[in-house]
Order: sequence, then structure tokens, then C-alpha cells
Amino acid sequence: MASIVLSSCCVWPKPSLPNPKWTAGNRRRCGALALRVGPRGSEVPVGRAYPVVFRNLDADDFRHPLDKQNTLLLRAIPGLNELGKALLGPVAEQVMLLENIGTSVLVSENQLSNLHQLMVEAAKVLNTEAPDLYVRQNPAPNAYTLAISGRKPFIVVHTSLVELLSRRELQAVLAHELGHLKCDHGVWLTFANILTLGAYSVPGLGGLIAQSLEEQLYRWLRAAELTCDRAALLVAQDPKVVISVLMKLAGGCPSLSDHLNVDAFLEQARSYDKAASSPVGWYIRNAQMRQLSHPLPVLRAREIDEWSRSQEYKSLLKRAIQAEVAQKV
Repeated sequence: MASIVLSSCCVWPKPSLPNPKWTAGNRRRCGALALRVGPRGSEVPVGRAYPVVFRNLDADDFRHPLDKQNTLLLRAIPGLNELGKALLGPVAEQVMLLENIGTSVLVSENQLSNLHQLMVEAAKVLNTEAPDLYVRQNPAPNAYTLAISGRKPFIVVHTSLVELLSRRELQAVLAHELGHLKCDHGVWLTFANILTLGAYSVPGLGGLIAQSLEEQLYRWLRAAELTCDRAALLVAQDPKVVISVLMKLAGGCPSLSDHLNVDAFLEQARSYDKAASSPVGWYIRNAQMRQLSHPLPVLRAREIDEWSRSQEYKSLLKRAIQAEVAQKV
């Protein structure tokens, strides 16, 4: 989305009542010292209570190629970083900070401790510092990240998302948001969004400059989302968990969530690729995507399915397992 508040992934419902999907019997995790063959040939760790930890993980280890390419394009814009800092002054910082803190519940060891545990664990797996986490009452499922210069970043999740997702799916969403922070997406999102909004007020060519920058920003945002889906997989360590989140975002609700089929959704993604392969389909798909801040859910599902079977992902997982074994010896 093109807004002052930073982008992200998902949806969330209210945590006031116990979610049956969050019971102790549903706390099984991936992560282990061995791999098994998962969906469509992917390899996932098994046999342990917690995920494998990526102790030396760098953002570029999982950054999507399109994210790298479009980040370079943004950095090539003269003065973007400096102008963004000028636009994001102390007043704007305070407004965004108070808006989120004043209308949400801060998660901690003593407040919604299950959510706190999921965040701390996901941050450990991704080798990054856990930000503050807030839960905000909102019927529209969403989660977003805010990184303000000089302040500790924080993640906000809407209550509607909590009720929609299982415990592991919810942690995948938190991992997605952590991916934004680990890759420094927050700063670019804030600066670029404010710059785009400000450019519309420039007389003469302001509108043209803003339109061009907005299109470039959207391309970067979509690529950044693909990177953060990878961060979600690194924590979930099972592509079906991440794909299930995307499927529920596309057409899920609490009453239907237990009846959705991940394999059928992947088949739907392949049918979309087939329908868009003709010249007319290609044009329609590009027109459809041009003004979207996030890639289509079916395309994100296909991307994460393919990356889960890639040598790049398998090598990252193998390296983490080997480091864990070496530490135990």
C-alpha cells in the first residue's frame, strides 16, 4: 500500500477469546537436525520442538533478486535519502508513534505472552533483534512495520488476523514483518512514501515526478514482499504454512480456514500463470499489477513454493543445521 504507515503482509482478529487453533496440542514445530521431503520435493527439518536457528544469517542470504535490483534503482535517485529525512521530521515521527502506541496493546512477557514468545522465537531464528509488538483492534486483517529514525522499530498486528490464522501461520506473519526490518525496508518505505505524497504538491512537473516515482516504488514494494515471504519460510520451515497464510488472505475467514486446501491453491496459481501466458493475458496481468503494493497472493504462493525447492533455500537450511550440530559437539 502507498501510505505513510509502512507496508506489510496480513490480517488479524481479536485475541480476547481463546483461539482453538492455539491450544497446547497445536504447538508442534518444524526444526531439527535432519531433513524430510516435503510438498513438491521441498526439504523441511523434523524431529525437534523448535525451528532451526540461522545464527549467521545476513539479509542478502535470502533477499529476492527483484528486491536487490529495485533497491539499487531507488538508491540511484539523487537526494532521495536526504529529502526523505527532511520530510520525515520530528512532528511526523511523533504523530505516527503516538497513533500506534495510543490505540494498541503492547505485547510482552506479561501481556499476551503467547504472541511475545512467537515474536522472540522468530527473531532468534532470523538472527535479528525482536522489535516491540502491538495488537490493535481492527476488523481488516493486516500487519505492518514502522521504523522511525532513532527509535526502536515496532510491528502492529490487527486482531482479526489472530483469529484467522493458526499459531504457526501467525508466527510466519511476524517473521515476514521481521524480514522488512532485517532488510532495512522500513526506512525506504517511509521515506519513499512521504516523498511520493510530497511530490504531488510540487507545481508544474510535480505530478509527473510523483507518478514516475510511485510506479518505481510499487515495483520495489512488490519485490520487497517476495523477500519477506522468504523470511517467513525461514522461520516456518514448511512452505505449506506460508502458502496457507497467503491463501487465507486471498479468501479465508475463521469459519472456512480449516477447510482450505493448500495444494488446490497452488494448482490455482499454476492456472493463473497459464492464463496469463498469452499476449493478451500478459498485458492484463501487468496492468493488474501496476498499481498494487503487494504481488497477487497466487503469485506469492508460487514464488515461495519454488524457492522452498531451490538449492539456495536448501543450502541455507543445511548450513544452519550444520552450525547447530557443531555447537552441540
